[in-house]
Amino acid sequence: MKLTIDEIREILPHRYPFLLIDRVEECEPGKYARAIKCVTANEPFFAGHFPGYSVMPGVLILEALAQTGAVALLSEPENRGKIALFGGVKQARFRAPVVPGDVLTLECTLTRRMGSVGRGEASASSGGAVVCAAELSFAVTDRQT
Repeated sequence: MKLTIDEIREILPHRYPFLLIDRVEECEPGKYARAIKCVTANEPFFAGHFPGYSVMPGVLILEALAQTGAVALLSEPENRGKIALFGGVKQARFRAPVVPGDVLTLECTLTRRMGSVGRGEASASSGGAVVCAAELSFAVTDRQT
């Protein structure tokens, strides 16, 4: 299944400037998602990270990966309308800087689930090279109103 930005907004609660995926290329609900993030010079974080050498913060790459995994989770009918919360990050490795003009391919495979909590293996690549990889943990819960 592929998703446009409008369809992503129906699944994720994130909004500008914190919605960090532009489209979903592939999604198998409850199992896997692959998304795209087009990194542009107008991203608000580039104003301060770093002046004269724009680099996407690693924590935001991890957040984009978590949002990709959340699409896989929240696409399941039983999770529609819920929210996926970050539980933790293990084994995060950053291999290259991400700069304006890069197109990130974000992949997350859900590897373990026990009730409402679980883990996923995630990686971000640009130009065919992995720039970040990590194990992410999550919890799915009802949205607070």
